[in-house]
Amino acid sequence: MGGAMDLVASAENIIVAMQHVNKAGESKLLKTCSLPITGLRCVKKIVTELAVLEVVPEGGFKLLERAPGISVEQIKAATEGKLIIEGEIPEMEL
Repeated sequence: MGGAMDLVASAENIIVAMQHVNKAGESKLLKTCSLPITGLRCVKKIVTELAVLEVVPEGGFKLLERAPGISVEQIKAATEGKLIIEGEIPEMEL
């Protein structure tokens, strides 16, 4: 039976789709992972209901796009981990 470990071991470009915050409104994009780690440094991008982010090698999340109607300030407030913002962040096209 294959599992998450098998998936991350053979994939080159892993994109994670997840909720940006938990039910209590707390960020799920953390400074450090508190859960068991299946594969180290294998996720390249994260897509949430608020934004598209690139996971950068030096640690942190580079903001690439924001969801329609969502401001950069809202994304900052919902992100515990290091958030890298360079220039004007475009809104996602749906």
